Amino acid sequence: MSTVDTIHRRRSIKRFTERAVSREEIERLLEAAVQAPNHRLTQPWRFYVLGPDARRAYGEVLGRRKARSVEDPAAAEAVVAKVAEEHARLPAMIAVAMTVADDLEAREEDYAATFMAIQNLALAAQEMGLGTHIKTGAVMSDPRARAAAQVPDGQRIVATVHLGEPAEVPAPKARRSAAESTTWTQ
Repeated sequence: MSTVDTIHRRRSIKRFTERAVSREEIERLLEAAVQAPNHRLTQPWRFYVLGPDARRAYGEVLGRRKARSVEDPAAAEAVVAKVAEEHARLPAMIAVAMTVADDLEAREEDYAATFMAIQNLALAAQEMGLGTHIKTGAVMSDPRARAAAQVPDGQRIVATVHLGEPAEVPAPKARRSAAESTTWTQ
C-alpha cells in the first residue's frame, strides 16, 4: 500500500477486537513515531504504554470529569465505572507526552513535532492492520491523569492513542477538498 493510500484509509477506530497488541508491534510503531521531523533534533516526545491498571486509572479520571455534569450520584458513579472499564478493556493505550521547553518558540516546535510523531504512529498502525483513536482534551492537563499515566513533572500529555485491531472501520467522513483551503501566491 502506498503512503498516500495509507493516509486515505486511516480512520479513528472506536471499537477494537479483543486481540492483544504485542510489545513487538508497539515497539515497531514507536520506532516509526520517532522518525518524525523535529527542529534542532530535540526529540521531545515521550511514550507511556499503559497496562490494564493504568488504563483503568486513566479512564476513572476521565469518567470523573464526564460525571461532573450528572446530577444523580449513583448515575455519576456509573459513568465513572463505565469509562474506567472501557479503558481497562482497550487492547493497548499509549499516552504521548512531550518535554516542556522553557523557550516558547521551542515549546511550540516541540508540540508540532510530537503530533507529527503521533501521525507517524497512526499511519504505521494502519499499514500493520491496526487501528488508532487519537484522543485530546482538557483531561490531558489533569494532574490525576498525569499520575495515572505516570507522566512526571516537566512533561505534558499531548494525546492518548487507543490502539488495537479494528472491530469495525467507519466510512470516511466528508472533508473539504485541499483546493478549498489553498491560496496560490506569486
